Amino acid sequence: MGLFTARKPRGFHHNYIYYDPRKERLKEIDERAKRELGLLPPKEFTPEDIRGKFVQATKHLKRRKESGRKPVSYGVLIVAIVLLLLLMHYLYTGSLSF
Repeated sequence: MGLFTARKPRGFHHNYIYYDPRKERLKEIDERAKRELGLLPPKEFTPEDIRGKFVQATKHLKRRKESGRKPVSYGVLIVAIVLLLLLMHYLYTGSLSF
């Protein structure tokens, strides 16, 4: 137990006992087909229908979301800052020597 490090809480994941994702997906496909054939009235627009569709459509964003990675790491930011400082020093002095 360190002074400056706090332990992360244990993750929580709940699996539903009586939920079948395959059955739910088939039900949605059936409902969409009936709407396209005109057997059911058109569904009203809700923002929840399009939320997350772009992330699901791209492989790299889906993998990054599942892994929980940040878009840019701290190491890349530090290297970029150092390079910008070197560029600024070169522009002011005209040489790269310190």
